[in-house]
Amino acid sequence: MPDVRGLDHRAVNAILRETEGGCTLTGCCGQRFIGAGMSGKNICIQGIPGNALGAYLNGGTITVAGNAQDAVGDTMNAGRIIVHGSIGDAAGYAMRGGEIFVRGSAGYRAGIHMKAYREKSPLLVIGGTAGSFLGEYQAGGTIIVLGLESDRKIVSFFPCTGMHGGKMYLRSSCTDITFPSQVTARAADETDLRQLRVHLSGYCDVFGLDLNAVLDAPFTVVTPDSANPYKQMYIMN
Repeated sequence: MPDVRGLDHRAVNAILRETEGGCTLTGCCGQRFIGAGMSGKNICIQGIPGNALGAYLNGGTITVAGNAQDAVGDTMNAGRIIVHGSIGDAAGYAMRGGEIFVRGSAGYRAGIHMKAYREKSPLLVIGGTAGSFLGEYQAGGTIIVLGLESDRKIVSFFPCTGMHGGKMYLRSSCTDITFPSQVTARAADETDLRQLRVHLSGYCDVFGLDLNAVLDAPFTVVTPDSANPYKQMYIMN
């Protein structure tokens, strides 16, 4: 159980690379890029990791006992990141595979440029609420926001701006949310709820939640209407 207090990110990642299998880091305080590009590791973090936790992650699991900062899972390809607290901005930026499970809330631009790649389809699940520009330019994968234990709006301003792929599920009727014109927002049907059950089973197992209770609420499904939402901005010959 290495204590990484006072070490920079290079030293922390050197410890992780030299450790076979699992490793618990204590005393973490703002070190960036923890686990970047790694695979086959089971990393537990006590403390608060800095920006770009699990960037380019290619497999394995990273678990954070508390909160995390910005750009969690930036461009991750595979694996799972579990955060028992809340996260900062731009979580899952351009991720193309793997899973990010957040028990708390997320800041701005969660899921920005999220995409799918061949057989890979990323999943981002936020247990609390999300800040503005959720799913900005989303091109693939699935974003789920649950709004658990919160009386705030499930998402702030400008969700799904530029969305042109993938799917978003919001655990709310969303009557207080304004969506852009290039997406369709509708109430979830039975097929959607079956898909949600599959997506949320792992999340509920991780955090000890009752899956049936989580699903016992209205959900709104958001999908894009166009693969090229900004075509009206281009000059067509």
